[in-house]
Amino acid sequence: MSDLIFPNIKLPDGSLEKKTTTLNMGPTHPATHGVFQNILEMDGERVISSEQTVGYIHRAFEKIAERRPLYQITTLTDRLNYCSSPINNMGWHITCEKLLKIQIPKRVDYLRVIIMELARISDHLICNSIVGVDTGALSVFLYVMQYRELIYEIYEEICGSRLTTNIGRIGGFERNFNDTAFSKLEKFLKEYPHVLKEFEALLQRNRIFMERTMGAGPISADRALNYGFTGPNLRAAGVDYDIRVHTPYSSYQDFDFKIPVGTTGDCYDRFLVRNQEMWQSLSIIEQAYQKVQEFKGAEAEVFHADTPEYYLPRKQDVYTKMEELIWHFKIIMGETKIPVGEVYNSVEGANGELGFYLISDGGRTPYRLHFRRPCFIYYQAFNEISRGCMLSDAVIILSSLNLIAGEMDA
Repeated sequence: MSDLIFPNIKLPDGSLEKKTTTLNMGPTHPATHGVFQNILEMDGERVISSEQTVGYIHRAFEKIAERRPLYQITTLTDRLNYCSSPINNMGWHITCEKLLKIQIPKRVDYLRVIIMELARISDHLICNSIVGVDTGALSVFLYVMQYRELIYEIYEEICGSRLTTNIGRIGGFERNFNDTAFSKLEKFLKEYPHVLKEFEALLQRNRIFMERTMGAGPISADRALNYGFTGPNLRAAGVDYDIRVHTPYSSYQDFDFKIPVGTTGDCYDRFLVRNQEMWQSLSIIEQAYQKVQEFKGAEAEVFHADTPEYYLPRKQDVYTKMEELIWHFKIIMGETKIPVGEVYNSVEGANGELGFYLISDGGRTPYRLHFRRPCFIYYQAFNEISRGCMLSDAVIILSSLNLIAGEMDA
């Protein structure tokens, strides 16, 4: 312990001899799961301090957004947390709808819930399986990735994209869900519970995995709140804060689900919370799918709100109908101005509270737009929660925080 407090020793001539080693971890991608850097001060293999550096892939999204119409900003949100980009898309659309005062049909809300919860599962299975890889368990990663691909196939049926989806539009979706999308969703709901049980059986009570993760990178509820933690990282510390419950959006109040919480806030608790959240997401998707099935006739064809000023019409209508051609021209050319206003809206992203602070001065583009990125906040705590751990634990701590460089830099 004295080595951690007094890392340098005094020589007879009064000068100090450095007793520690400076280690540069990152910005290589395989070690840190993103392009960001940690300068570690090491006493042997033990971390005594770290200095975080971000900005390696900063793309000035917030300033770019100030020169784009609202509907063109969706593609920027894709590139925040790209492991669950549909949640980013929906969060942005809901923010715009809040400013524009657009009323969304219930069926659209339920379809959005299905997509957002699929994205949450996709994100959590990536995070937890990577934690497994960092503890030496590669098989579980390869196994569950097959089901991430099945989720991506569902996205593909709905919007044509897989990773950076650009899914949905202000007011709803670009097109209705086809039968293939629903059949693939049914296949996922039928097969994934068995896969998730096997995933838990391989790691949850695995002695090697438990010894590598229990006690690694703990944080108390008070410290987590002081840093501004949200999402699974905060819930793992024992705080049951979930925006879907505390500030419901997209009709989440219509669903029955629980908020998993931990106690110690360490890597193992973060792993357990994300696993339990996947079970809850499966339950929410099943409930939402049943609600969607209840719509019949013309109601079953509703996939967007009636907002011609902001919703791009179908291409076939643009080619054949004058009114749709006019609206298409006005939207594309930025002739539809947005009302003056100032709104903040947040959604429960897969890794925490994803917020959008939007200021409009009545022009065709935002006057100011700020993204609240949860990863940027978690990374500030890395120095504190990694202090005193082994070097091999530092990588696991990074994984369990679910740090995504694209979201961190924005």
